[in-house]
Amino acid sequence: MNVLEEWTALVCRELGIDPAVVDRDMVLDMTRDVAHGVARPAAPLTAYLLGLAQGAGTAPAEAAAVISAKAAEWSRD
Repeated sequence: MNVLEEWTALVCRELGIDPAVVDRDMVLDMTRDVAHGVARPAAPLTAYLLGLAQGAGTAPAEAAAVISAKAAEWSRD
C-alpha cells in the first residue's frame, strides 16, 4: 500500500466513509484539470466543492465532469 492509499484509508476510517465509494482517480484527474486550467490553489477548494455537491445529492462523476469542462473553458479564455 502506498502513502496515498494509506492516507485515504485512514481518513475514510476516521470519517466513517466506505473507501469503496472513493473514486481517487476521478478526484485526482479533476483537481489536475483545475490546477492546470485555472490555478493551483483552486484545486483543493474545488475538491471541497465537489464534496459539497455530492453531499447535496449530485453524482460525483457528473459534477467532476462539469468542473473539468469548466476548467478547460477557463484556460481557453
